[in-house]
Amino acid sequence: MGLTLSQEVMSLALRDPFRIARSGHNEGTRITTVIVEVRDDRFPDVVGIGEGYPDPFYGETPLTMAAVFPMLIEAIGAFDPTVDGLIAADHRMERAIRGHGAARCAIDIALHDLVGKVDGVPVHVLRGLSSDLPPTDFTIGIDEPSVVAERARRAADFPALKIKVGGPADLATLRAAREVFAGPIRVDANTGWTRRDAEVILPELLDLGVELIEQPFPARAYRDLGWLQERSPVPIVADESCVLPEDLEPLRDVVAGINVKLAKCGGIGPAYRMLAEGRRMGFRTFLGCMEETSVAIAASAVVASLAEWVDLDGCLLLADDPFEGLELGPDKRWRLSHRPGLGLARKVA
Repeated sequence: MGLTLSQEVMSLALRDPFRIARSGHNEGTRITTVIVEVRDDRFPDVVGIGEGYPDPFYGETPLTMAAVFPMLIEAIGAFDPTVDGLIAADHRMERAIRGHGAARCAIDIALHDLVGKVDGVPVHVLRGLSSDLPPTDFTIGIDEPSVVAERARRAADFPALKIKVGGPADLATLRAAREVFAGPIRVDANTGWTRRDAEVILPELLDLGVELIEQPFPARAYRDLGWLQERSPVPIVADESCVLPEDLEPLRDVVAGINVKLAKCGGIGPAYRMLAEGRRMGFRTFLGCMEETSVAIAASAVVASLAEWVDLDGCLLLADDPFEGLELGPDKRWRLSHRPGLGLARKVA
């Protein structure tokens, strides 16, 4: 019988409205994510839990995920519950279908959780990764400058803020946030700027002490990204331009940094490879997330030791995370579980 998969589409409320420059991302008040449970008939009492966040920008919805799950499980075939088996499963899924990162991510995370539970070890130990992680920043969506400033004030105990930009009030927003927050500010335009926007705002960003600029231009606008990086002492970080491992080479000598997300690239295994290869190629590494539950955030934290910058706050943006077991320390570093697998459980109603 082998592997079997069940899925659940979750619609979850956000704590605060959350909007970005890219239209159609979501309406800003709720998110939709897909939770899967994977079972292996050799281990009837073990359930691996995974998550994939379907973003229509990357061509995924809950319906597309449901459509490709059977194909991906079939492609994995006879699963070897070892690290080598996890690597092989990722390669088989990648060969079966291009893209569909969220669907592959859900299965990859669930398989890692399952193998960790079978072996009785945490996933980061299974993959030989450190539990010493950089702290996460906290992200604030596009809103009125005064509203952003109030949210920045509330998040003042985080070591850095990531502020969404890409609208007419960008400078007013960043100035308002700077008045109440003294730490590093990272700006994320989500493809929302033009060259003219960047020319006008760049000197101001330097004065405001901005630490990095994430994806100012459209996804494949390599010339524009390179043009801005040449003029900017602030690192430019590719996000929408950096989805899969094959996206790294076109970004070489174009931008300073890359943003790797499990839901884009296909899970823990592909993210591990992208971060390691990105570091080898000389990129500065940023580990990001979607507005996910702590299942995906815990999985992302497994590879966070490979990143220079960490933006793993997705579950903190939710009004109520349906899972428990992931802990954020007072220093805003995720504490990797000592329990087998990801160490998570559904909250009891």
